[in-house]
Amino acid sequence: MSRRHRCCACSFCVFYNIVLCFLLSLLIFWLIFLPKEPKFIVTNASLTQFDFSTTNNTLFYNLALNITIRNPNRRVGIYYNRIQAIANYRKNRFALVTLTSTPFYQGHKNTTTLQQVLVEGQQVVVFGEHDISKFNSETAAGVYSIDVQLAVKVRVRFGKFKTGYYTPSRNINCKLKVPLSLKQTSAGGFETTKCGNVNIFSDPDTAG
Repeated sequence: MSRRHRCCACSFCVFYNIVLCFLLSLLIFWLIFLPKEPKFIVTNASLTQFDFSTTNNTLFYNLALNITIRNPNRRVGIYYNRIQAIANYRKNRFALVTLTSTPFYQGHKNTTTLQQVLVEGQQVVVFGEHDISKFNSETAAGVYSIDVQLAVKVRVRFGKFKTGYYTPSRNINCKLKVPLSLKQTSAGGFETTKCGNVNIFSDPDTAG
């Protein structure tokens, strides 16, 4: 083998070892911290208005939420730069609210409560015939199926190391059954609801 070929082979081995050491270090680092996803729970929801006018296709709404966020990790902290609540009814978005409680830092084994997240106003929405039928039946029952998605922008702290800010590829999803507060129903009050699709530390779009 010529000297040139030996140099190329040696350079490749050095590069390979550097990459391998980096990947092993990254794996060990990840295993040490082994982050668990935070838990998002809607502990209370108060709906005082949810009216739809077929005359001008306008939805009038007044919804207040209490949301609890639990960080179960011992060595990982989370910086929340922005949280947006996106409210949907029958897959129709009718509100987007940026929470005024952000930014904030959530430390290890910490629980943060976001009180009185207000989603109120009016919005033109286009309901199909089946959507209107469902709305009327839920109005009669006094309980509405409202999906609230939480879009977050975060950075993560592993010990002294901090990531840059990033937005997870999917929103956190809270499927709520909210009784109208002004109407007495046999369904009772709001039931605490755990939100799903929490992917702060993982990306389901690249998994598998």
